[in-house]
Amino acid sequence: MTYVDGFIVAVPKANLDAYLEMARAAGTIWKEYGALSYVECVADDVPYGELTSFPRAVMTSEDETVIFSYITYPSREVRDEVNKKVMADPRLGPDQWTMPFDGKRMIYGGFKSILEM
Repeated sequence: MTYVDGFIVAVPKANLDAYLEMARAAGTIWKEYGALSYVECVADDVPYGELTSFPRAVMTSEDETVIFSYITYPSREVRDEVNKKVMADPRLGPDQWTMPFDGKRMIYGGFKSILEM
């Protein structure tokens, strides 16, 4: 079963094009180093919940939208190797990109697959 890294971020609507440009570059690099897939999704039907919701989780404002992203790998071991290489790659360095979102509000984590159909 695959291993998955998942991410949720709040992106200013005015920065969506810049975010997508950065994501395309990042996805190319992740796949080059061994990721199976790299997926970026923008909120379409994501209501603001009374207790919990995607918008609440990343504290979106009126001028922001939620991005849900995930990267798949053959295993946790491959993910760890890929991420080491990605983090060392100068194409994703701070001198290459201005972050089009507030990284302090990013939620992320690694997940073991327990069902794939």
